Amino acid sequence: MDKKLLDILACPLCKSPLIYDKSKQELICKADRIAFPIRDDIPVMLEDEARELTNDEIDALAK
Repeated sequence: MDKKLLDILACPLCKSPLIYDKSKQELICKADRIAFPIRDDIPVMLEDEARELTNDEIDALAK
């Protein structure tokens, strides 16, 4: 994921900054507790495509 692109992207729902998870190829919004997929190096920033994060995943982000 291009660092410049990551710097300008925000959650489309709440406008919070996103966290890039390279291993899962997702952009994570901690505020909304959801993750947006990245397919073929393109972030899919649609609410319908996002998945809810588990409590364990949220806890891991805090560390």
